[in-house]
Amino acid sequence: MLYQMYQFQDDMIAPMRHAARGARLEQSALGRMLNGSIRPFDATMEMISRFRLTHERPDFCIRSVPVGNREVAVREEIALDLPYGRLLHFAKDIDVAQPRVLIVAPLSGHFATLLRGTVEVMLRDHDVYVTDWMNARDVPTGAGPFGVEDYVAYLIRFLEVLGPDNNILAVCQPCVQALIAVAVMSRDDHPCTPRSMTLMAGPIDVRESPTEVNDLAFANELAWFERNVIATVPNRFAGRGRRVYPGFVQLFSFMMMNMDRHRAQHRKLYRHLARGETAEAERIMEFYDEYFAVLDLTEEFYLETIERIFQKAELAKGEFTYRGAPVDPSAIRKTALLTVEGGRDDICALGQTAAAHDLCSSLRPHLKRHHLQANVGHYGVFNGTRWEREIYPVVRNMILAME
Repeated sequence: MLYQMYQFQDDMIAPMRHAARGARLEQSALGRMLNGSIRPFDATMEMISRFRLTHERPDFCIRSVPVGNREVAVREEIALDLPYGRLLHFAKDIDVAQPRVLIVAPLSGHFATLLRGTVEVMLRDHDVYVTDWMNARDVPTGAGPFGVEDYVAYLIRFLEVLGPDNNILAVCQPCVQALIAVAVMSRDDHPCTPRSMTLMAGPIDVRESPTEVNDLAFANELAWFERNVIATVPNRFAGRGRRVYPGFVQLFSFMMMNMDRHRAQHRKLYRHLARGETAEAERIMEFYDEYFAVLDLTEEFYLETIERIFQKAELAKGEFTYRGAPVDPSAIRKTALLTVEGGRDDICALGQTAAAHDLCSSLRPHLKRHHLQANVGHYGVFNGTRWEREIYPVVRNMILAME
């Protein structure tokens, strides 16, 4: 009933949002005539109209990027379309070949566009591909299950599309699956094994400095999660009858961790709107447009992530198996490893990502590097000024060194 209750509530509020949008449009002309004296009303209507979540991927909105001394047009192309995810290619018309990079987006309640800032910066010097995961509620049950090992299989398939001499960069949760994929490909001497692997703020070993997120995974048995946070997709959607971990549950969980900050941001948004400070308001609205776009995870992927990655820490303990065979990161001998952590990360704490260096024990010292970025939280590792000015140059240099 969880999903049905959420959908019923959203349906009940929808007319109020619609009325607020209509009132705002009707008052806009009058507001111009009165020199903005009804801005507080306009701001109130805007806040009401934004009281919603969306379940469709926003646009990346990357139309061009600077390459060298000129601005180059960018177009999105679907390089591979699979039931649970597409491989997006951000194509550029340039004469010089750039290193191919697969950016692995998290499958944790948000769409790949959460990495818009990551992609936009990487595009300056790289030929970028991105994993574009589908909303599980929109995938028919006939597509079958999708678990952690299926995610790994998708990554291997995507890397095969990129071809030899590629690089992989994973953000947050999929650092585990990226490491597994590279270990499997290295073991098999796969020709498309990445030259470099960048793991950013990911839970390679959650036993290191456990966070509130980690504590939640350990606080309850797997059956508790199955009973309390797994829901059935309503009949109105293509994935009707599918059991999922709803994206709105994940969003509410994350918001509760920093609720005071979110309240403060919305108060600030109202003030900017009421004062006519459009640019300042737009920055906040753009963030929350992305943050409030959620996607559902399949039941099997969510529960396997809780059990295998968090509760049992199978990869960190050397107990993870892929398609029945043990996964051994020491098989990685040629893929350079870069790990990145944020000094103020309250989702993936210090040491959890760096643990990959101990697992990749066969790599020679010159193929390993760790970067600790002080004074950034989880999102600051892959978005914002610190990412662009201080972290990205380290990533770029690691990839360049392996060319």
